[in-house]
Amino acid sequence: MIVGVDEAGRGPLAGPVVAAAVLLCEGGIAGLDDSKKLSAKRRGALEGEIKARCRWGIGEASVEEIDRINILQATFLAMTRAVETLGFEPAEILVDGNRLPKWRYPARAIVGGDALHPCISAASILAKEHRDRFMVAAACEFPAFGWESNMGYGTAHHLAALRQHGPTPLHRTSFAPVAQMHLV
Repeated sequence: MIVGVDEAGRGPLAGPVVAAAVLLCEGGIAGLDDSKKLSAKRRGALEGEIKARCRWGIGEASVEEIDRINILQATFLAMTRAVETLGFEPAEILVDGNRLPKWRYPARAIVGGDALHPCISAASILAKEHRDRFMVAAACEFPAFGWESNMGYGTAHHLAALRQHGPTPLHRTSFAPVAQMHLV
């Protein structure tokens, strides 16, 4: 009952932070790796297999929550929500990174864990795929920002659109590049 937890979306200027929790199925899943090292096609295929064969949960923290409690605390909130959706008490949780939420579960923070532990790799894939789908959908509503390709990160194109159009409701106003737009 060891669960892997990882997040996607701590650094972008827009959109929620998403976390996933995964209890791998017996026998595991072949080909798991850090989501950033996998092609979009491979991530999508692995996501389907993980969701079909494993116990998993997704948690989000909204832009409003990020701006109110800060990105680190919002990440911890998303992680807690992901674990709570599993519906069972994990024996241990392995979290990618160097910090842990304050929760009742036995847990270890593992730097680079998404490349070391398959359960964390699976969580990184689910979190990234979930968040990417959110940003692609949001790009339809706010096409000027290029979110379908930059996923809300502060690329040159995104920053130029931010200067030209100002922030949207999906922008994190507590992040410096967005906050500076409010001063203009």
